[in-house]
Amino acid sequence: MTDAARAVTTSRIEEQSNDASFASLWDELVWRGLIHVSTDADELKALLAGEPITYYCGFDPTAPSLHLGNLVQILLLRRLQLAGHKPLGLVGGSTGLVGDPRPTAERTLNTKETVAEWVGYLRSQIEKFLSFEGASAARMVNNLDWTEPMSAIDFLRDIGKYYRVGAMLKKDAVSARLNSDAGISYTEFSYQILQGLDFLELWRSYDCVLQTGGSDQWGNLTSGIDLIHRAEGASVHAIGTPLITNSDGTKFGKSEGNAVWLDASMTSPYAFYQFWLNTDDADVIDRLKVFTFLSRAEIESMAEAVATEPFKRVAQRTLAFEVTSLVHGVAATEAAIAAAAALFGQGEINDLDAPTLESALRELPHTTAPGSTQIAQLLVDTGLCDSTSAARRAIGEGGVYVNNVKIEQADAVLESHILPSRMAVLRRGKKTLAGVFAE
Repeated sequence: MTDAARAVTTSRIEEQSNDASFASLWDELVWRGLIHVSTDADELKALLAGEPITYYCGFDPTAPSLHLGNLVQILLLRRLQLAGHKPLGLVGGSTGLVGDPRPTAERTLNTKETVAEWVGYLRSQIEKFLSFEGASAARMVNNLDWTEPMSAIDFLRDIGKYYRVGAMLKKDAVSARLNSDAGISYTEFSYQILQGLDFLELWRSYDCVLQTGGSDQWGNLTSGIDLIHRAEGASVHAIGTPLITNSDGTKFGKSEGNAVWLDASMTSPYAFYQFWLNTDDADVIDRLKVFTFLSRAEIESMAEAVATEPFKRVAQRTLAFEVTSLVHGVAATEAAIAAAAALFGQGEINDLDAPTLESALRELPHTTAPGSTQIAQLLVDTGLCDSTSAARRAIGEGGVYVNNVKIEQADAVLESHILPSRMAVLRRGKKTLAGVFAE
């Protein structure tokens, strides 16, 4: 992270805080819906209320960016840090080479060079959300540092001896794969041992006593607990957060199989903002609890607004602004808001920067065409009209706009209305939009 980026990050995270209205950090985590499964709750509540502890969460570089599911874990790391505890952000340079069990298929094994590159990307993303200063300063670690020097014989003698195959087979992720047509390779089967080794190494090197992760990884979380108990006779803890799903049961953060990424080049700030803005009324309060640092009083006020004036979508707009600002910064968020307003004729399209406008148009039905193409034909090409005759009729009725300028002539061409950026917003009526990129 550059010094400038770190300065911006430090300024932002200094504004964050846990909610003092709760009797304990544990009570707030429960209220926010962040505890799905854990080791002894009373012990954890006391542990988190006591002297500072070191804790960690691991992130595997199986893609060049983290996604919204990972953001749940990162924000949990931050909430614990705000209470004075010391986070370790682990990026899995070794476990990323192996992959962990999935319900239906083997994970694609990427090259060592690709994984190393992605380690750097993920590390820089995680660093944005944590403080690296003060008594509770975060530290970043890479599990390749302690697994790469270890020989296969050392691994079997020093770590493998503590594991019982029968117990490993009972893990939910493993048993699901064993009962599938694909089965499970030894490579993926061994993942839980590698994750257990991580916890053991961090316990020995940093006195790390807590691991957090998604509840679907509970078998891997407990692997480290069992290993530390057998190898060192010590007791440590784990917290599994719930999998975030929508009220209809669909997996959160997925749209037609595409994840919502934290990297702006993979999911633009505009698309990111729109994702949150489109949150269903039934889900928005839960999202505010998990993904923002708004207080209980503020969120309860949002809940009242949803109940009494849902059409104003105050909660959705608050959620979209808070999370997009958290991930991409206030300036990018304001640009996304301005773009949305301009597209619908409530702002100046000419004032939008080209990258923001392009990302917005890519989210709409869009086409590429020569500047000589007639607007009527573009209406057909983008699906805004069924035929050129219908398109000409819509123009004649005064319902067609390019860059918020009404088209008066049925034979008008794109070149006369294109922006200097060679882009155009095509609108039929008040709300039906498409994008055009001029060749």
